[in-house]
Amino acid sequence: MKYIFIPLIILLFSFKSNGQTLSIIPQPVSIEQQDGVFSFSPQVKIVFDEDEFMNANYLNTYLAKYYQVRPLVQPNIKKYIALRLLNSKQKSFSPDEYFISVTTDSIVITGTDAGIFYGIQTLLQLMPAEMKMQFDIPCVTIHDYPRFSWRGMHLDCSRHFFSVEFVKKYIDMMAYYKMNTFHWHLTDDQGWRIEIKQYPKLTEVGSHRKETMVAKNFTPYIGDKTPYDGFYSQEQIKEIVKYATLRHVTIVPEIEMPGHSQAAIAAYPELACFGMSFDVLTKWGGSDVVLCPTPEVIEFYENILDEVMALFPGEYIHVGGDEVPEGHWKKSKQVTEIMLKENIKTYPGVEAYFINTIEKYIISKGKKMIGWDEILDGGVSANASIMSWRGTEGGIAAAKHGNYAVMTPGDFCYFDHCQSKNSMEPLCIGGFLPLEKVYSYEPVPTELTAEQSIYILGAQANVWTEYLATPEQIEYMIFPRMIALSEVVWSQKTKKDWWDFVGRLQYHFSLMEFRGINYRVPEPEIQLRPLAENKFTLGITSLKQNSDFYYTTDGTNPTSSSLKYSEAIEITLTPTQKIKAIAIIKSGKKSIVTESGK
Repeated sequence: MKYIFIPLIILLFSFKSNGQTLSIIPQPVSIEQQDGVFSFSPQVKIVFDEDEFMNANYLNTYLAKYYQVRPLVQPNIKKYIALRLLNSKQKSFSPDEYFISVTTDSIVITGTDAGIFYGIQTLLQLMPAEMKMQFDIPCVTIHDYPRFSWRGMHLDCSRHFFSVEFVKKYIDMMAYYKMNTFHWHLTDDQGWRIEIKQYPKLTEVGSHRKETMVAKNFTPYIGDKTPYDGFYSQEQIKEIVKYATLRHVTIVPEIEMPGHSQAAIAAYPELACFGMSFDVLTKWGGSDVVLCPTPEVIEFYENILDEVMALFPGEYIHVGGDEVPEGHWKKSKQVTEIMLKENIKTYPGVEAYFINTIEKYIISKGKKMIGWDEILDGGVSANASIMSWRGTEGGIAAAKHGNYAVMTPGDFCYFDHCQSKNSMEPLCIGGFLPLEKVYSYEPVPTELTAEQSIYILGAQANVWTEYLATPEQIEYMIFPRMIALSEVVWSQKTKKDWWDFVGRLQYHFSLMEFRGINYRVPEPEIQLRPLAENKFTLGITSLKQNSDFYYTTDGTNPTSSSLKYSEAIEITLTPTQKIKAIAIIKSGKKSIVTESGK
């Protein structure tokens, strides 16, 4: 990090001086800016094709919420925003394709139904990040469509439960950046969060744990002695599904099996091989107890899936399938008998027997199955889709065998990983995934041929919540990393440019403030350039421009009362002295404290 603060400043400012005034993320396929502006005011109206009422209503509601303007539909208007469906009989279009034409008299968004929605999101990014009733929108022509069909975000609501209101906000945050798949993790060892009417104990017992482990106190174990519970009723799930559908977000529910199932087993002990009594797990990690692969247990889960599939209209059901310990099965006479009867030689084969039986049932109901990449280990059908999380190998193997895959490797896509190596970072599960690394991700592995690459559906980020208990913590972990991922999965590969993205991101910091999102303020970078013995030039920069920097040299953590940095200065430091710095933005939001030499 030393000696590079001047080039960083030049790069950031060069973006602002190249004539670019649009800060759209993800980057569209093509943008052509013209002279002139469309002057938005309360007199502007919305007109739309008959089938586009939902999109028009979405735009209308957004404008009312953020700009206190609710345009009306009326004939013979001079200034308008028009939503027009593409004529698919004339040519074929991408399912999410759209065109925007902004002139001095009109804004016309043309596209598929989903495309018009995404065009609206682009239009909203041309509006100010402050509440105004009158403002200018630059005249521009935009053509856009996504690179990948699966643009996903995951949320674990089993380890920590989140309200209906926050789940809706999560979906809104996704949709604004054109993410279209919400992977909803609803069951695990630490809690069962979905109402199943046929088996009420799943929520009566399985949604409650007697306490939660404190931080990372595994050995010795320390619990907080506070009961924890929560689940979604089927009516609440229907409400969320409807909300997501209007935002062109498909929800993929995950019902874990045969591992990560202790909450279900706590409710119904007969689901395990030995019928022993278990509590809902209170510590993090996985349980050693798993479902017994008997016909009765499989039927139990088929009955669960009947209710799940009735609630979620999307084509995919996620069955988990990860981290299944073999010890429980090795001790089971029932499992031994199943292995002999079915000619199964290995315990991964036992899991394959369980998963493949479940998949046949899912297919019989007109749905598709997706699971974590461990389901490959014992063999899967050609119809199964794979979520590659243990690196990229699972996705590569799947694509080479003709199975569709979603790429979500931990090194690039686990947003529960730390955002810096700084000890001041809030508690996280570990790992290191900075914003730039997220942006650098390429979902299509180089090991695949062009023919095999078509089996890569896209990518998604996973948000596991062992150490994330509040909405504010979730937002801190996903923003701005989700914004970077949105460009990875939507924009064309040739459009990606890190410093161009950083320049456009500046406006989105303001948008996140405007929309009430608790994003992570980029920490300051401290650079010391040696001049002479104990003398240095001090530079402090950040990925976020217009931050105020404060620093100390006495080892204390800086505050807004500390020395304020405004420009590069000469400074004298002893060999043991360190500079500590913090970034504070206009709203008072702060970055973590950084230290020179780290």
